[in-house]
Amino acid sequence: MRLNKFRRYLPGTLQKFLFEGHDRSLKAKRNIIISFFIRGCSIFISLLLVPMTINYINPTRYGIWLTLSSVIGWFSFFDIGFGNGLRNRFAEAKAKGEKELARTYVSTTYAILSIIIGIVLMLFIFINPFLNWAKILNTPSEMAGELGILALIVFVFFCIQFVLQLINTVLTADQKPALASFFSLLGSIFSLLVIFILTKTTKGSLLYLGMALSFTPVIVVVASSLWFYKRDYKEFSPSFKYVKFSYAKDLMNLGIKFFFIQIAAIILFQTSNIIIAQLFGPAEVTPYNIAFKYFGIITMMFSIIIVPFWSAFTEAYAKNDIIWIKNIMLKLFKSWGFIIIGAGVMLIFANIFYRLWIGTSVKIPLILSTFMAIYVIINSLNSIFSQFLNGVGKIKLQLYFSILNSFLNIPLAIFLAKKIGIVGIISSTSILGLIVAGVSFLQYKKIINKRDSGIWAK
Repeated sequence: MRLNKFRRYLPGTLQKFLFEGHDRSLKAKRNIIISFFIRGCSIFISLLLVPMTINYINPTRYGIWLTLSSVIGWFSFFDIGFGNGLRNRFAEAKAKGEKELARTYVSTTYAILSIIIGIVLMLFIFINPFLNWAKILNTPSEMAGELGILALIVFVFFCIQFVLQLINTVLTADQKPALASFFSLLGSIFSLLVIFILTKTTKGSLLYLGMALSFTPVIVVVASSLWFYKRDYKEFSPSFKYVKFSYAKDLMNLGIKFFFIQIAAIILFQTSNIIIAQLFGPAEVTPYNIAFKYFGIITMMFSIIIVPFWSAFTEAYAKNDIIWIKNIMLKLFKSWGFIIIGAGVMLIFANIFYRLWIGTSVKIPLILSTFMAIYVIINSLNSIFSQFLNGVGKIKLQLYFSILNSFLNIPLAIFLAKKIGIVGIISSTSILGLIVAGVSFLQYKKIINKRDSGIWAK
């Protein structure tokens, strides 16, 4: 982020973009520029991983891996919102120069999440032998033993990463999401290298695949935590001395709302693979996720633009800088217009891209790509409002709709899937997302115009 020494080598327009304007905006813009490069590399690597993984195992086993990963991912809700609570509280404390308070929030969050995930891990180790993973994932019964071992391996690494990835929360709260993205990129690079080695040295194995894709991110978060807490963030490094469980309530007041939103989001977005596996078989999970990954490029690129503004909105709202918020939201809405155009262009070239990307081993219907494009357009619009509402901490209405949608989505998705096929699943999520977008827009207008009251102000 030290760009000043390179300023004279940059074109005039780029100099103006990176060095002129509000300090808060400059941080965001610099993060966006760097993140575009980092995320671009991440997208390229993730695209390489898909065909390499499918060729290493096969489309059906790849679908099994995706479904199992989704199930394990559900356990992320044991964060209970502490991560997002830390993000806001750390940003507020640092903005006010209260460094000791910020360190207390960091230390307390690490301690609480370590205790929670430690208990969850012990419970999982106890009950895992009694779980029939072959039945859960709708696979042949002879795979039960292999899947049980795989689930345990993946879950152990997941638990380690669960706590240590808080360094990314701290970096993002300090308006440095580009750094957090960089370490995710390193994890992807290592995963790609390990999978490549596996393709040359072993036959297709779900166990080897699971270990490769589980331990590499852990190595990265361990290294990044040691690096930053020994250097740039030494004054905020977690310490037993600064663990104060009395501050848990302060983190939870906001965090518990994020917790329920996370649960609702997991139910809303992570049940698709399970529904597909049960209704159409695990092999059909693969084309759905390939289309999801392809159009997910839009989501990833747009997140580069909006992610830096969560903590920026927190700081701006705390300082009552409403004019800055209005200007930024207007620019984000304009950026969303390019998302619509981008989704349309990607849809036109979807089949060509699929053939170049994964060959002819998996067929993705055009109608599935069309509905996926509609979904990412709606989801991108919602992400603008969620960054603002999360940043200002007024998320109660978002919470209610998230819970309501999580209950409605599964029966609606199953109903539509039986009527119109797999596209019914993504259609359900899109319909509910469109309703949320309308409500969120009304809340934003009320908050920004100081006319929010009751549920709109909580």
